[in-house]
Amino acid sequence: MEKIRLSKLMSEQGICSRREADRYIECGWVYVDGIPITELGSKIFPSQKITLHKTAQAQQTQLVTILLNKPIGYVSGQAESGYTPAIHLITADQQYCENPPCRQFKTIHLKNLAPAGRLDIDSQGLLVLTQDGRIAKQLIGSQSVIEKEYLVRVKGVLPPEKIMLLNHGLSLDGKSLKPAKVKWINKDQLRFILHEGKKRQIRRMCEMVGLQVTGLKRVRIGKIKLGNLPEGRWRYLNKGEYF
Repeated sequence: MEKIRLSKLMSEQGICSRREADRYIECGWVYVDGIPITELGSKIFPSQKITLHKTAQAQQTQLVTILLNKPIGYVSGQAESGYTPAIHLITADQQYCENPPCRQFKTIHLKNLAPAGRLDIDSQGLLVLTQDGRIAKQLIGSQSVIEKEYLVRVKGVLPPEKIMLLNHGLSLDGKSLKPAKVKWINKDQLRFILHEGKKRQIRRMCEMVGLQVTGLKRVRIGKIKLGNLPEGRWRYLNKGEYF
């Protein structure tokens, strides 16, 4: 059996992100079979047991995940072409609290906060931003099986055989798409449930079957629904909520 870099193995096992793993190793907070590991780049066997010091565990419980109802016109990640990144909406004034008391916003919650998945500038709906590498891996890691649900307004005619293609049979960028669940919910709106998130995937899929997307809204990621969260507002992922 071949040894694997410790930080990579910690990420694969969902313990933390690789960057967090390196920081924990430097602090002496990572144990392999009960022995502290402090050297970056250390390799171990996959069968060995990895545990974290209670200080690292406590830090992990303080990491926040934020749910935002992103409006059209905001980019998910870094600013581009003069457009505003969605993280600029994460302010105390924009926090939504349906059932007070709610967790108090602190500016430290913006540190290392990053989108776990994209939502195009001309799309709206549920966007997840997180400090927690475990959640990011769960949502956008190569092995992710989390469903994403979208309501998509379209123009055009869609014969039955084309709706079958949307469900399974299309390819993008030279790779076959994973099976999807696509069906009409009224005369001009489709529901898409995907297990992946390629760039502008739904718009490109619709173009391939002769449809034009006129509106796209993400309403669910895994078990978390957009619900009553108003457009442009955000809330924390609460204890007991899981994707």
